[in-house]
Amino acid sequence: MTDTSEVTGGQERRARHAADRFREVYGAAPAGVWAAPGRVNLIGEHTDYNDGFVMPLALPHTTLAAAAPRADGVLRVHSGDGSGGGRTVELRLDALRPAADAGWAGYPAGVAWALREAGLPLGGADLHYESTVPVGAGLSSSAALEVVTALALDDLYGLGLTRQRLAQLAQRAENAFVGVPCGIMDQTAAACCTDGHALFLDTRDLAQRQVPFDLAGEGLRLLVVDTRVKHELGDGAYAQRRAMCERGARALGVHALRDVPYAHLPEALDRLAATDEEPGAGKDGGGPGTAAVVRHVVTENRRVEEVIARLDAGEPRAIGPLLTAGHASLRDDFRVSCAELDLAVETAGAAGALGARMTGGGFGGSAVVLVEEAAADAVAARITQAFAAAGHTEPRIFPAVPSAGARRLV
Repeated sequence: MTDTSEVTGGQERRARHAADRFREVYGAAPAGVWAAPGRVNLIGEHTDYNDGFVMPLALPHTTLAAAAPRADGVLRVHSGDGSGGGRTVELRLDALRPAADAGWAGYPAGVAWALREAGLPLGGADLHYESTVPVGAGLSSSAALEVVTALALDDLYGLGLTRQRLAQLAQRAENAFVGVPCGIMDQTAAACCTDGHALFLDTRDLAQRQVPFDLAGEGLRLLVVDTRVKHELGDGAYAQRRAMCERGARALGVHALRDVPYAHLPEALDRLAATDEEPGAGKDGGGPGTAAVVRHVVTENRRVEEVIARLDAGEPRAIGPLLTAGHASLRDDFRVSCAELDLAVETAGAAGALGARMTGGGFGGSAVVLVEEAAADAVAARITQAFAAAGHTEPRIFPAVPSAGARRLV
């Protein structure tokens, strides 16, 4: 199992390194260095774009941005992590257009575009990035990149953005510029999470509550299992699921699936069965049917509420079965799991874990596993052995430590 400190390192040391690399790339010192974290979602999957409930926590893994302002309306971005082949991408702010094929640079470019579209007085900037957030693991590396860019530009130009407004503009960058129809959860987690807490977010009114989440104090550990199956939201399947949720809401005459009460779910499914929205498998033979999608979202919102109730009651072990039930719903109803995720969850349960589920958008990425502290190494070893026996790539397993959201380091 990977020690988190091995991949995060000391933030001060990493900040100094990012500043040094900025000097090498741009020939001058940065004005500062900022950080934004990746996240895991404890519970509440595919609910955020349905006006529902989510409960993410920030990871100690962060994306760093060393930055300085420019007076010529040019945005220059450079990655120290191999993105773009080490090239510096140069873009003019007044030439930025949505859906421009800028590769990884489209994320920071989209943030600059969204800030300008909001009427904010933004000038150019030089930015250098370094990250320990695994890419493609369902841990929101894109949101970390967007939020750290927004925070750096906010500070450089004194824009005065609240953290939630900053998250909303970062989401707009991903939705309208990059073209990924994600909800607000990932950017809010990166911007607003606090050390030692999970964030309960109502994605309809954006009300937040920081929920204490001291697993170590309870003798527990939350493991992240990165299956190394690349997680990609831009391939159409994510957008298809979102469209099906919207179709279900229209068929039920509600604004969003958040508005279907859990107690009235049977009646809602009966209504869908009476229309041409079949309650079983999707008509393409592979995706879910509308009723199955509705069932997942409604029951998942209920699971978020139940997890909070267990944590408020001081019963963190009792959330385990809710995590496992959430995975079954994502696998069987929403159909966004994969063989590697299912194997991680099933093996963890057989090895004595309290609960496990896939986290993130699905189609690859990561799972979270709730275990007793004393059993963590054994459960991780069993999962690794199961992957080897199945011929899968060895998973990357590390503890999820609830950490701080975006911040300035230097």
